[in-house]
Amino acid sequence: MPRFLLYLAAFTLALAAIIYLLSAQFGPHIIHPYSARVLLLLAVLTGGTYYLTARVTAVKQDYFIAAYFGGVVLRFLGSILVLGIYLYRAGGVHNQGTISLLIAFFILYFLYAGFEIWAILSNLRPFSK
Repeated sequence: MPRFLLYLAAFTLALAAIIYLLSAQFGPHIIHPYSARVLLLLAVLTGGTYYLTARVTAVKQDYFIAAYFGGVVLRFLGSILVLGIYLYRAGGVHNQGTISLLIAFFILYFLYAGFEIWAILSNLRPFSK
């Protein structure tokens, strides 16, 4: 568990540095000011779903697939819920960079999904026969 969290923190810090550098270079027209908040949200959701999966798997190893896909669904629903609240309250009404936020959201969402898949695949070797 700590190794995954260490990798997650390093991955999040690397993405935060990239967002900061792009924001400093191009400004809010390209990088939405809420991109850092989306990054933090997805990091917390990824860590939370990992914790949920680890807890369920600790109870019984056979529940790994159900716990993993349950975590994926929770991360997806939590992300869409927060994005929907933003679009309802601020973005959709005033059209303040909605497209740039949506692009940043989906790029970060798929990067974190890829990170989670990489973390799972890198841990499968000890269990193979």
